[in-house]
Amino acid sequence: MTIRIEQSEAVNNAAPVVAAVVVEQKNKVVGEEKEELVLDGGFVVPDKVVSSHGFAAPDINAFGNSFRNYNAENERQKTVENLYREQHTTQTLDFVKKMRAEYGKLNRAEMSIWDCCELLNSVVDDSDPDLDEPQIQHLLQSAEAIRKDYPNEDWLHLTALIHDLGKILLLPQFGGLPQWAVVGDTFPLGCAFDESNVHHKYFAENPDSKNPIYSTKNGVYKEGCGLDSVYMSWGHDDYMYLVAKENKTTLPSAALFIVRYHSFYPLHKHGAYKHLMNKQDEEDIKWLHIFNKYDLYSKSKVHVDVAAVKPYYQSLIAKYFPEKLRW
Repeated sequence: MTIRIEQSEAVNNAAPVVAAVVVEQKNKVVGEEKEELVLDGGFVVPDKVVSSHGFAAPDINAFGNSFRNYNAENERQKTVENLYREQHTTQTLDFVKKMRAEYGKLNRAEMSIWDCCELLNSVVDDSDPDLDEPQIQHLLQSAEAIRKDYPNEDWLHLTALIHDLGKILLLPQFGGLPQWAVVGDTFPLGCAFDESNVHHKYFAENPDSKNPIYSTKNGVYKEGCGLDSVYMSWGHDDYMYLVAKENKTTLPSAALFIVRYHSFYPLHKHGAYKHLMNKQDEEDIKWLHIFNKYDLYSKSKVHVDVAAVKPYYQSLIAKYFPEKLRW
């Protein structure tokens, strides 16, 4: 069952099928047709011409600004900039090593992937200038949009669902870490901070920027060493990567690459740090580029009906993960 744009009712629970598309509204705008796309989970792709070639990105975010606009003047942007000030001055190589050692024990909880999804209902990401909705909605919005365009890549649907689960680090039972240690764009430690990093100016106060080795292009690494050998700033990306890997997921390497580097915008948007990549990274990043537009542009104030799509995603979880995971 699909949802019409003008309706507010939830999708019928008996509809966990591949997302159907319905165009409900058309109006002429400067000589072109504008349509809204509706998926079976209730997700709407607003403000963009819908193409037969796949997902159409909206022009503006939920606050009326362009996506990833870190200079817009509003209260949300002040919150975002304060987070990056803290992150850039506090995340050092020593800090990351300590966090990986501590959270790599995976001794804080035992639960299923879906249980973790439900925990995210209380989490809002302060680093995100585009949305202030609970995280479970962002996960499902991304997954449902990908599901429509790539119906045969079920591993990619599940990757979208799990990619932000590491944000449970914000919750008290997982340490209640500050937002700067959980969310935001990620970057390598142990080498120079590239200028493509958002709010780069705040790195000047980071102790690592004064280290004669860490402040060089390669730093402690060798060119072509592979991103697996690189320490990334600590946060939900690296934590969920560790959880998936140590719990023996059968997802392909591209999925783990997406999970660990989806917030690494200096790399996949600006091309920075490519000198550290190896051949496997070069293959996997192709899928990250595909994933990224759904991660970024599927953020919407229109919610996915969780009950309608839950059975489908539970079947994928059973396919690629054990019933219970260590967290």
